Amino acid sequence: MRRTLFISDLHLSATQPDITAAFFEFLDTQVTDEVDALYILGDFFEVWVGDDANEPLSDEVAARLKTISEHGIKVYFIHGNRDFLLGQKYAQRAGMTLLPEQTVINLYGTPTLLLHGDEMCTQDVEYQKFRKKSRGWWWPKLMLSMPLWYRRHVARNARIKSKMSQQNKRAEILDVEPSSVSETFTQHNVALMIHGHTHRPAIHSHGENTRIVLGDWYTQASYLVATEHCISLHYANEIKEFCLANQS
Repeated sequence: MRRTLFISDLHLSATQPDITAAFFEFLDTQVTDEVDALYILGDFFEVWVGDDANEPLSDEVAARLKTISEHGIKVYFIHGNRDFLLGQKYAQRAGMTLLPEQTVINLYGTPTLLLHGDEMCTQDVEYQKFRKKSRGWWWPKLMLSMPLWYRRHVARNARIKSKMSQQNKRAEILDVEPSSVSETFTQHNVALMIHGHTHRPAIHSHGENTRIVLGDWYTQASYLVATEHCISLHYANEIKEFCLANQS
C-alpha cells in the first residue's frame, strides 16, 4: 500500500546523538519502496546558521536523505522557527525540495495544508515580532553576510533568551490561537491541516475540519503515516487514526 510520511521537530543536534540515531532508524524501517514522499515540517535541526556551516551531523543527514531521493522517494522541507535559514544549497545536497511555508498538497485525493505552525501562535506577540523580521527580505540577507562565528554567537544567545522567555509564558500563549487556526483553514479552503511546532501531538476536530499536530522527538520518534484511506499518528507508544473518507 502506498504511503506518505510526515515528521517535524526533531531538533537534530550533535549534543543529542540519540535523536539522530532514532531518525536514522526511522529511515531504515519506515522509508521503504512503498513510500511516495517524506515531508519534513520544520525544526528539523536544533539550529541552522547557514548552509556554509558544514558539520559532520548535517553532512551525514544530507547523505542519508540524498540516498532516499535517488531511490525515487520525494523529500520535501518546510522551514521551522529554528531552521528558517536553511537554503537551496543544502537542500540540493540532501535531495530535498523546499516548499513555501504554507503549502497545500493533494494527499491521496484530500486537499491538505502543510505548515510548521508557528505563525498560528499569535498570542505570543513577542515571538511574532521576531518572526516577521526574520522572515523578511533584509534580516536573513544581513545575517548570512556575517562571519560564521558571529552567526553562531547570535544563535546561541537567541536560544538562551528564548528559553528564559518561554518560562514566563502561560501554556496557552505558546499554543496555536483558535481564531488564527480558523482563518488559516478558510484562507486555503481545506478541511485537513498538518503541522508541528507546539510539541503537542494530537488530532483536533474544528467542526468539519481536522487539524493534526505532529510530535517532537525529544523522548521518542513521532511521525505521521498517510495512506489512501487512513492517517495514523504515532507518538508516545500510541497510534491515533483518522479516516480520510470523511474528507472531500
